[in-house]
Amino acid sequence: MRPARRSGLLLPAATLWQRETVRFLRQRNRVAGALGTPLLFWILLGSGYGSSFQSPGGNAGYLAYFFPGSLVLTLFFTAIYSTISIIEDRREGFLQAVLVAPIPRAAIILGKVLGGATVALIQALLFLLLAPTAGIPITVASFAATTASLALIALGLTGLGVILAWRMESTQGFHAVMNLVLMPMWMLSGALFPIAGAAGWMGWVMRLNPLTYGVASVRSALGLPAPGLPSPPVTLAITAAFGLLTFAAATLLAGRRPSAAHP
Repeated sequence: MRPARRSGLLLPAATLWQRETVRFLRQRNRVAGALGTPLLFWILLGSGYGSSFQSPGGNAGYLAYFFPGSLVLTLFFTAIYSTISIIEDRREGFLQAVLVAPIPRAAIILGKVLGGATVALIQALLFLLLAPTAGIPITVASFAATTASLALIALGLTGLGVILAWRMESTQGFHAVMNLVLMPMWMLSGALFPIAGAAGWMGWVMRLNPLTYGVASVRSALGLPAPGLPSPPVTLAITAAFGLLTFAAATLLAGRRPSAAHP
């Protein structure tokens, strides 16, 4: 890649990344919602099941089993909240101004995805500090492996959020899609219950869900079992492929010729 072309891609992307990060961190209600909701779920569900649930392949209770799913839920909410800004930017006219600028559409998507993924990763790492309270020891190696898995999941979820928000006209419609599509995607990722004990048809749905392999990679990084799924390198590779696929699809969507109703 030529230096001029590289700067034409990276500089606008870095500018949008900075804007997305600063904008989200200034909205404290979104920060609290994205971090507080998974924390509340983890405490209530984990304490409710308590020791009555035994993790497959191990002796951990539900607090430990549900912890990786809660980490991914933190990424989920933050990525969704950050991509809502696309709808707000369109309404305010900012997105139209960016789209007519002489920069590649890929730079716009890259900045949006990196901005949302960065904020999501920061919040998930804050949540990760609670792992010892669930009986999950954290070492330097496990922290690094978990961070890598969470970063890939954050990229994939943010890219998916961009795809869904790009043609949306209202935040209400976006929330409807989130409740209908994205929440079941998280629920059927092995976050709430193991794939080994699911019904036959549901087990196949979970295996077709790319988020299942992201949750499994986080479990493996934390030293928790993920029975019924491929080895950690394979789950990590599938998670990385999911992130690349959503970024490519978002870039293609942004590169389409605009209609009268959309930028």
